[in-house]
Amino acid sequence: MISLTDLRFIEALGRTGSLSAAARLLNVTPPALSMRLKRLEEELGVRLVARGPRLMRLTSEGENLSSEARHIVGRVDELPRMLDVAHGRLAGPLRIVAPLGFGRAHIAPLVAKFATAHPSLRPDLHLSDTPWKASDSADVVIHIGELRDSSWVAHLLARNERWACASAKYLASRGTPDHPKKLVEHACLTILENEEDVTLWHYRRRARDPKRYESVRITPTLRSNDGEVVRGWAMSGLGVALRSQWDVAALVRNGSLVRILEGFEFQPAHVMALIPARRGGSARVEQFVRFLKGNLSRKAPWR
Repeated sequence: MISLTDLRFIEALGRTGSLSAAARLLNVTPPALSMRLKRLEEELGVRLVARGPRLMRLTSEGENLSSEARHIVGRVDELPRMLDVAHGRLAGPLRIVAPLGFGRAHIAPLVAKFATAHPSLRPDLHLSDTPWKASDSADVVIHIGELRDSSWVAHLLARNERWACASAKYLASRGTPDHPKKLVEHACLTILENEEDVTLWHYRRRARDPKRYESVRITPTLRSNDGEVVRGWAMSGLGVALRSQWDVAALVRNGSLVRILEGFEFQPAHVMALIPARRGGSARVEQFVRFLKGNLSRKAPWR
């Protein structure tokens, strides 16, 4: 007979696509899961997983079982939470993944505030410079920029422009470009994020066709996967950086950085909450996203 533990295992295996990832999700060792898989296959008399030298995939029987397990486990997990909601309580785990800098500055305080209001919740906030790679087990992923994966349901949390900025010291020595095309003559600083082509900067004139973006291919003199590092380089006079408004607005206001090319609009990087469509909604996720919108949409701290 298949137990609920078996269903959780096969659901995790189907969701993550690997024994090691499923083991991390379930907080057990890969050998223990491997033994469970072998026992389950023997009990059912079918192969659930096709194994290769570098690849593991579910068989058609495994896919069917994983799909059914996802629905059953989801319903079982929601039963106590439905009772909690009926009494005005939210309970259970809430797994959130967010970018390092933005998550530290804006999401972490809101998670703490939400948890204080709902003491039966168990929030788990994971900050990463590669949020997509840490999103397998997430209930909510905070994403900044273009959305490439359409299997996630996106909720706009806040609008966020990208600004071209440099220090007054740099501009005094190298001059201020009057057109994005002139950036090829300047030292440019880039941040590696979301697997984007960081050397192609998209822009359009604010007073012209609102739909059409042009682009300029820059050659970075310095680049990093840490936005704080890139921002520091710009403040030190090492070049021009294209940074999110949330990250540099306060520095522009106090004069630490100078915003340039204000007659142009660079492709924005709006802040979104992403929910995996395959798992459906839950009360705690829906209320958390609503809470984020209430705190960020009406008046984003950087606007």
